[in-house]
Amino acid sequence: MMTNKKLARIAGLLYLIVIGTGLFAEVFVRQALRVSGDAIATAHNIQTSEMLYRLGFVADLTNFIIGLPCILIFYILFKQVNKHLATLAIFFVIIQTAIIAVNLLNQASPLLFLGGGQYLKSFQPDQLAMLSNHALDLQAEGYAIGLVFFGFYCLIIGYLIIESTFLPRILGVLYGLAGLCYIINSYAMFLSPNFASALFPYIMIPSFVGEFSVSLWLLIMGVKENKSSEKDIQ
Repeated sequence: MMTNKKLARIAGLLYLIVIGTGLFAEVFVRQALRVSGDAIATAHNIQTSEMLYRLGFVADLTNFIIGLPCILIFYILFKQVNKHLATLAIFFVIIQTAIIAVNLLNQASPLLFLGGGQYLKSFQPDQLAMLSNHALDLQAEGYAIGLVFFGFYCLIIGYLIIESTFLPRILGVLYGLAGLCYIINSYAMFLSPNFASALFPYIMIPSFVGEFSVSLWLLIMGVKENKSSEKDIQ
């Protein structure tokens, strides 16, 4: 027997792990190892920090696995507010997860190109570096596509939080703003990469604040129990 409050706290813990693994993979691995405009330096960083790069890959994979039960708990909590919107949100986030999970193939490609396989001997080192850099470009594009769907998921969940009676409305506003920032950032990347690069550090701050606030509140406070949410989950 598990109450909604306990489920919410589990979701909060899982969500914090998702945020942590995602930040590690993006900030401390991909951004740390990649040198903008220098494919050869980027390839060198990946080769000399291969274990770190692999840990980033594993962190992303773990992110998706842990995210699935978190998504399920969110559905259980918010279907009582609006089942149709909660179901629509599930569709958006499942598509996002599928896109970014498949996109991990692009993230793994540099390890193959730079791994010294016999079938790659006909390529020059600079050519392999270029191929690796191209794979990372594809990974970034695929990640941005996935975040469009996640952004709409955040907008829907943000609305459901506002409409609910068991979470503070400000959390819904922050979560919806996080989703809007993800969408704006991705479309800016598609339409004007240079503008998106300048915008990225700033527009990601509201996204982090929104997701972190919701996850931390769920972990510490859970949700308010009332007649509509006291049903035990078996």
